[in-house]
Amino acid sequence: MKQLKMLVSKLAIALIAFVAILSKIAVPVEAEGGDNEKIVVYSQVPDDWENPCVWAWDEDGNSAFDMWPGGVMDQDKNNDGWYYIYIPSWANHIIINANNGEVQTDEIILEEAVNTWVTVNAPDDVSIVTDKLTTGDIPEYVEKFPVHVRAEDSWGVPFLQGSLEDGTYAFEDDLGKEMLLDSTNWYTADIPVSAKTITVSSEDGKSKTEDIKIDAAEVWVNIESDGTYEFSYMDPDKAAAPNITIHVTAPSDWEKPCLWAWSAPDGTGVYSTWPGEALEEGENGWLIKEVPGWVNSIIVNACDGSVQTADISIDSGVDVWVVVSDKDSYEVYYEEVEVATNTGDDENDSKDKVADSTEAVNQTDHNEEQEVAGAKKENTANNTTLPIVGGIVALAAVVGAGTYAIRRKSK
Repeated sequence: MKQLKMLVSKLAIALIAFVAILSKIAVPVEAEGGDNEKIVVYSQVPDDWENPCVWAWDEDGNSAFDMWPGGVMDQDKNNDGWYYIYIPSWANHIIINANNGEVQTDEIILEEAVNTWVTVNAPDDVSIVTDKLTTGDIPEYVEKFPVHVRAEDSWGVPFLQGSLEDGTYAFEDDLGKEMLLDSTNWYTADIPVSAKTITVSSEDGKSKTEDIKIDAAEVWVNIESDGTYEFSYMDPDKAAAPNITIHVTAPSDWEKPCLWAWSAPDGTGVYSTWPGEALEEGENGWLIKEVPGWVNSIIVNACDGSVQTADISIDSGVDVWVVVSDKDSYEVYYEEVEVATNTGDDENDSKDKVADSTEAVNQTDHNEEQEVAGAKKENTANNTTLPIVGGIVALAAVVGAGTYAIRRKSK
């Protein structure tokens, strides 16, 4: 099982896994227009839980969503107090959270790919059933795409509205849907792919953009105080960063070492599928790979999947040299160091060694034996607490902002 890590929310409590025994198997709902089978998760949450979201993943650490707090649940207008969301049927681990991820349940394990109703009384008091607890038809699945917005402080929390192909509004409220501040300091909301234009309004409704004609694709919109705007289909925070070079030495028995690289806390990956791309031969005994300058987290692994490091935090925007002694021990440098290779018969002596190791950032014993979902361990490199969930450290934030890695499900 490949292992990836990410930080949990600032609740500072261990997530304790519990298994829900499901007695009745519902028929999974096939998403219209989508390649993946979907199921519905319904939830009731405490009155002080605002804007409930679902974080979902599988036992291999594949995440259903790009970043914490996950997918925003919609209100079922025919069932007061109930929220719902469609998730991929393979995502059988979920956490329900709210208030921008500041409150959350323990991990909930779905035994089968079934439609599920979850009643949240408190973070550690949750009941789940597969018998339908709502009335009427389950709302149809609607494919959506994310819109990210930054606006002047005077706008407050922005609202998103859109015009659909049939001329109707995307959201019933004239002002639209309240956007949520995500872990990258963008306000974000999803809108149906049938939206032909979007409009962003200020919190008080007194300011708004004109109708912005866009494609049905993830988009970033920067808005000035007077409502003028610029938008891009690439995250502008990342587009401006120059490339950097990652230099690596790895044990000689690591078959064709590969690099996995991403940005924390938003989880944006350089590569679409694990294990990333093979490192290339460089000078002075180093293996190298050029990556975007916004990368701040990497994993070095054998391309055959047999072994890997834990996730390694690096400074963004600068070249880095990483010396991997074994899967549990590595050192990080920000200037080149001499690599000496012993070609003797002893297997341990064949590993790469580095001179003047006192200048390194020592990350030894960073990847201790993995624990069960929800267990916590200390990362001595940065003194943050890392909970492990299904081979991946699950969620976001230390003092409001965390660092986490996401491996996206291969399609």
